[in-house]
Order: sequence, then C-alpha cells, then structure tokens
Amino acid sequence: MGDLQKMLTIVAEARRRLVRVGIVLAGIFGFTLFFELVPVDLRLAGLSVPLAYPWPSPFYNITAQVFRAMAAYLLPRGVVLLNVGIADSIVAQMEIGLLLALVVGMPWVVHEVAAFLMPALRANERALLRGVGIPATALFAVGFAAGLFVLTPFTYRLLFEYVAGMGLAPVLSVQSFVTFTLVYSLAFGVVFELPVFLYALTRLGVVRASAWKRHWRGAVLGAFVFGMIVTPDNSGITMTLIALPMIGLYLGGAYFAARWEARRGPSGRPPLAAAGG
Repeated sequence: MGDLQKMLTIVAEARRRLVRVGIVLAGIFGFTLFFELVPVDLRLAGLSVPLAYPWPSPFYNITAQVFRAMAAYLLPRGVVLLNVGIADSIVAQMEIGLLLALVVGMPWVVHEVAAFLMPALRANERALLRGVGIPATALFAVGFAAGLFVLTPFTYRLLFEYVAGMGLAPVLSVQSFVTFTLVYSLAFGVVFELPVFLYALTRLGVVRASAWKRHWRGAVLGAFVFGMIVTPDNSGITMTLIALPMIGLYLGGAYFAARWEARRGPSGRPPLAAAGG
C-alpha cells in the first residue's frame, strides 16, 4: 500500500469517526432544545422515587430548566438578569445545549478518539493512555464541578459586593451570565488536567521531570496569562482565582512526574535493570 493510499485510508477513518461523533452530539443537542423534563414521583414499596420523563417543549426546554437552576444557585439574592439583545435568550439556550451535549456525549467522544488513535500507538503509549484515561476524566469532572458549584458562586458574590459598595443596581445580562459561567467552569476543568499532562510527557520521555522544577517561574507566569485569557472580565479577581489552583496543580504534577522518574529511571526502565543491561 502506497503512502497516498495510507493517507486516504486514515482520512476516511477519521471522517467516519467524526461523523459518528457528530450524529451523537447533534442528537443530544437537539433533545435538550426541544424537550423538557417533567418531574414525577414513582411509588415503589411505599417509597417515593423522584423521576422525570421527556415532553416536547421548544421554549421551556431542558436548557431553560438548567438556566433557571444555574441562576437560582449561582447568583446572589436580588440580582436581576436582563435580556439585553433580542436573541440573547436563544444564544444562551444554544450555549447550554452545546455544553450538555459535550458532557453527556463525552464517553462516546473518548471512545471514538481512542479507537482511532490506538492502532497507531506503541505498546507503552497504549499503556499510558489506558492508565491516565480514568484519572484525566475524573480530574476534569472534579475541576468542572468545583468551578461551577464552589468558585463561580463565590466569584459572583465577591464581584457583586463591589456593585453594592458603589450603590449600583445588581443587574446582569443573560448572555454575560451564561458565557462567564460556562467559560469559567470549563477553565477549571481544563486546569485540573495539568497534572496528567505533565506526568504523561515525563512518562513518554518528552520532558525530564527536573525541567518542570527548573521552569516553575515560567509556569507561574503562564498560569496568570492563562487566567487572563480564559476569563471574560477585566477585574483580575477571576484571573487570580484560576491561576492559584493552576500553580498548585502544576507543582503536584511535577512531583508525581519526578516520583515516577525516580522509580523508573530517566530512560523509562527500572534503575537496576538499566544498570545491568
């Protein structure tokens, strides 16, 4: 098989995988926009089990239900959300729908990506992918949850204290609320992947563990730059709230990378085996 034929085969396989991922995500996205979840209590052996069933509803849909829950939980009491642009509510629903589609469909996305990459990987790379897959997914989930349920409401309370201090009306546009909440929470999910990234590069032999320790000053600067880029406000408060845990996660990743390298040796083999071979 010639190089051109191999390339065409790879492109065709990638296209097939992308189409399958797109179909699943589009189905979930459409479901969130055109159905609502109607709560119902199911009686089983004298116990009430809360359940929900889907019902067609293009306006009060799942994304609208999620939006109302977000506003009730995240925003301080008394903050008023305004629909400033005529299509702000539609855009907000689509953003929430895209996020829900990615979250619900992520196992399928990971499966398709792994199935596409696995034949091209070496044995050590396949072992690494299997070893870090679950920790990486768990860390992203923990980071996203911490950002959404802990740091985002804390940030809103802190920022609206400044609003109250200036005697201004506590109002916020729908688009700003949804964009800030989703970007801020997703940023924490990405940040929590940093230890896995450092560990993987060291385990693959791309970066020595000592390099992470030497360049910690650059990592601190990079954390603040990343926080400045991903946060949509200019206060500096949100940037710092992202940068500080990012620095801690960087140091944690450097520690585990150094621990693995000390146990296995810089070449990836146990020190005794390397000395004897």
